[in-house]
Amino acid sequence: MTASLPHQAAPPDEPPRPTEDRRHMIRRRAITLLIMVLLIGVPAGYLVIAANQSRDSGKDKEAKYSATGLTAGWPSKVQRRVYQVPIPHPSAKVAYYETNNWKTSRLYVQFQTTGPNLDVFLEALGTDRTRLKQDDIAIGQRDQKVTGWKFTGPGPWWGLVHRQKNPAPTQDVVVNLTDPDHPMVYVVSRTVP
Repeated sequence: MTASLPHQAAPPDEPPRPTEDRRHMIRRRAITLLIMVLLIGVPAGYLVIAANQSRDSGKDKEAKYSATGLTAGWPSKVQRRVYQVPIPHPSAKVAYYETNNWKTSRLYVQFQTTGPNLDVFLEALGTDRTRLKQDDIAIGQRDQKVTGWKFTGPGPWWGLVHRQKNPAPTQDVVVNLTDPDHPMVYVVSRTVP
C-alpha cells in the first residue's frame, strides 16, 4: 500500500475562495458553450457554404464545356477579343460554340444584324463588303457538321476567308443576304495555339 502524499497548504496571505454558486456555474458553462460554438461552428458553416458554392461552380463549368453545339447567347468578351470576332450591336439570334485541342482552337459564331452593321463588322475584321464573293461557301463541311449549319437554303450566300499572319486568327465568313436589311452572318474563327 502506498502512502498518501501531503496536500500543499494555501498561502497564508490569500483569503479562501468562496464556493461557486449554481447561477454563476450555469453562466460560466453557457459562455464556454458559446465560445465553442463560435470557434467550431462558424468555420464549419463557412466550410459547408464554400463547398456547396464550389460544387455548383463545377456543375456550371461542366455544363458549359460539355455543350456539343451552338449555345444561344453572346461569347464572352475575352473569346471575342482572342478570336477577333467583333459582333456589332444590335445583333439578334446570337449563338456560339468553342472547340479547343492541341492543334487548333475555333470559335463558331452566328448572328443577325442590320445592313449597315454588316459593314461595321467587316470593317472591324479588317475587310469590306467588296471581298464577299457570291455563292462562295467559305465555311468547310467539317465546320458545318460541328455546328449543324446548312448553307443550302435560299440565298444569296456570300462568303470570304480573312487570312491573317499567326498568331492572329483566320476567319471564314458566310453571309445570307436573303434579307439585305437583316443579314445572317456565320463566322468560324480559328487560331493555332
